[in-house]
Amino acid sequence: MAGMPHSLKRAVSTPLLYFFILGDVLGAGVYVLIGSVAQASGGAVWLPLAVALGMATLTAASYAELATKYPRAGGSAHYATRALGPAAGSLVGFCMLAAGVVSVGALARAFAGDYLQALVSAPTAVVIVVFLAALAALNIRGIKESLRANVAASLVELSGLVLIIGLGAWILLRGDADPGRLTEIGTAEHGPVAAVLAGTVLAFYSFVGFETSVNLAEEVRDPRRSYPIALFGALLTAGVVYVLVGVVASAAVPTDELARSSGPLLEVVRRAGGVPDRLFSVIALVAVANGALLTGIMASRLAYGMARDGLLPAVLTRLLPGRRTPWVAVVVTSGASLALALTGEVAVLAETLVLLLLVVFAAVNCSVLLERRHPVDTDHFRVPTLVPWLALASCLYLFTRIDAEIWERGLILVGLGAVLALVNGLRTRRAHPESRITQAVKTMRP
Repeated sequence: MAGMPHSLKRAVSTPLLYFFILGDVLGAGVYVLIGSVAQASGGAVWLPLAVALGMATLTAASYAELATKYPRAGGSAHYATRALGPAAGSLVGFCMLAAGVVSVGALARAFAGDYLQALVSAPTAVVIVVFLAALAALNIRGIKESLRANVAASLVELSGLVLIIGLGAWILLRGDADPGRLTEIGTAEHGPVAAVLAGTVLAFYSFVGFETSVNLAEEVRDPRRSYPIALFGALLTAGVVYVLVGVVASAAVPTDELARSSGPLLEVVRRAGGVPDRLFSVIALVAVANGALLTGIMASRLAYGMARDGLLPAVLTRLLPGRRTPWVAVVVTSGASLALALTGEVAVLAETLVLLLLVVFAAVNCSVLLERRHPVDTDHFRVPTLVPWLALASCLYLFTRIDAEIWERGLILVGLGAVLALVNGLRTRRAHPESRITQAVKTMRP
């Protein structure tokens, strides 16, 4: 239609992008992660966290190269389409969408759960509906407004973790901690190496979230300069905070007690004294809401980008006049998350999130290597060739650490994505044999 906007507004600065990535990586998981890592690896909780940071950074480097080389909404799906063809792009995009929609639904249900009930009693269904409607409205209003809200929420999340570090340091200084636990590696079930690797798999989950930021590349003012700075800066910040939290939590709380607790950081607060337990309920709610907002932004931008590439219905490309936000994509993805949250299917699907994202990460690491055959005229971030290979190897290793039960569930979703890819491929060939995407793939082949 004449006069309708056809591109997203470039309104995201480097600081806003940095806080987007930081808020998405920190997320709500860290408040329960430390206990699980301690149970898997022993007292040296900080070590698996440090190893996981290194593994996440490898794949993040591949994203940095592709996001600065091709700064477009659609992110991982767009990269896979260029390097591997529309079918692969459709599969990768479906995995990302499924992970994002399920994540928002799970976070909505978490928001209505025990943390909120500790502060106020409210029907779960009502809370979920209001929560997701508010997030969708903020997302539709504009990316700048959404990311400004994220800055405030990220600062609350970060301040809560800094508080834990400070309280843990106070426990150490007054002599009520045991620094010797920081060198205890291994459990009754696993030796030192196996224990660290088991803990690393769990810790790796806490760094997931950085991949969502590539879907904002088209809305970043100067993506080729801003994106690597924001990405690596946010990952480093999160990594340092995680390692320090791991150090103080392990030293302050006995390992078996830390492993048994469903709120391990709350154990640090209780041992330090002076801080109300209810404070962490508020912080956790902010973390959950922020994670849902950022993931919702990712899902809507990904749906918009895939639709623009012809992989999803074209109606998802409609933008709100004036604000130029993908309002149809926001409504559709929010509606899917609402359905999952209200029906309770999120608990089953949430266990497959990591598997879905590993499919995406493996495809992205392959894509960055294949796209080296097609240089572009503009300057962009370039990672040493060894890094994507190491990142791919780390993904393959993590695949081997996933339980068979999760594979059974995850393969169902991956199968659905494969069917979508097949349908898209057939539809493209029959209706548009020389479509823009097909032609682009042909021209990229050597």
